[in-house]
Amino acid sequence: MTDAKYQDRQNLEIFCWPELMRTFQDLVELVMVRPGNLSRQLRSELFTMASIAGGCQHCQAHGAYTLHLMGVEPDRIRDLWTFEQSMEFSEAEKAALRLARDGALVPNAVEPGHFAELRRHYPDRHIVEMLAVVSLAGWYNRWNNSIATVTDRESVEWAEANLKSLGWDLGKHAGAIHEQRRKHPRSTDPDRIEY
Repeated sequence: MTDAKYQDRQNLEIFCWPELMRTFQDLVELVMVRPGNLSRQLRSELFTMASIAGGCQHCQAHGAYTLHLMGVEPDRIRDLWTFEQSMEFSEAEKAALRLARDGALVPNAVEPGHFAELRRHYPDRHIVEMLAVVSLAGWYNRWNNSIATVTDRESVEWAEANLKSLGWDLGKHAGAIHEQRRKHPRSTDPDRIEY
């Protein structure tokens, strides 16, 4: 089943502009993959939180499944949706997740208090890296939600089994039979990050 307004959406995917795709891949590599001050897990958790707040089911499924492929326990992944009440996250992690959540809202809800709390736990360079993740998620969320990118079956199956009880639904990202993708990009390359 596909919605007629998303006909030929694959012709609007980022790879259709090769120079943009290469530049964007470099940015993704820098922000999400290269060693930095934040762990890859925390970066992926921040990305997923920003996608939850931003409302992109595709990026939520990809972010959650990427965390699963990293070896993160399903309970911790599910607790991202209710992190404020969760015992899975430290106070420092909760402060970072608040930045991701509130930074992804429209209008943006980040206030000076966010930074005061973050500075209790992290130096400024760490906070800059967090902001880069939230901003990158915004790009992905807007692009994928605008064209209703079809989510790969691996991510969908994991999300349906683990996130449905939280209200997650694939929605417009289902796609027609001819649009289906079987594999998540990290399935064949564990160092590749793509949301």
